[in-house]
Amino acid sequence: MKHLTVLAIVVTMILASCSSITVTSDYDKSVDFTKFRTYSYYGWADNSDKLLNDFDKERIEKAFGAELGKRNLTYQREGGDITVALFIVTEQKQQTTATTTGMGGRYGYGGYYGYGPGWGWGTGMSTTTYNTYDYTVGTLVCDIFDTNGEQLIWEGVAQGTINENPQKREASIPKVVAQIMARYPVPAEK
Repeated sequence: MKHLTVLAIVVTMILASCSSITVTSDYDKSVDFTKFRTYSYYGWADNSDKLLNDFDKERIEKAFGAELGKRNLTYQREGGDITVALFIVTEQKQQTTATTTGMGGRYGYGGYYGYGPGWGWGTGMSTTTYNTYDYTVGTLVCDIFDTNGEQLIWEGVAQGTINENPQKREASIPKVVAQIMARYPVPAEK
């Protein structure tokens, strides 16, 4: 029973570490981001919309819309000051964990510097259990272009394990988008 408890703790720690999100961003430091007032969506980049269902696409767009709204940007169907392009890439990965448990071991006394009488009981026994699990790593990219200059001015990227549970994705998508947009040059209004 103790072996199963230790194994459960190890697997939980590994799964928790895989679910962390890594966020990076970059932007054109010569651009005054405060001058932009409206945004439009470019749409999903090739093949991205094939990887997502309509519900998740809507959740992601709604989350970005909420974050852009906190930065005084208003949605405009076409011709916004900035154009937001979204895409996602997924990669199937596999991880193997090993848990070794031991029992027994040598116990004894060897005297002064190993000389003298010694006693004890034999070597120990150990068992290693291997567990393999599959998971999906997703990368969500938000590219923002200056519509007039037709140039990339900001990019935010989040990468992490995709949760297969739709209810958990519904709750996590706004949090991930907020982490991406926290790096946008204009801070959210409180």
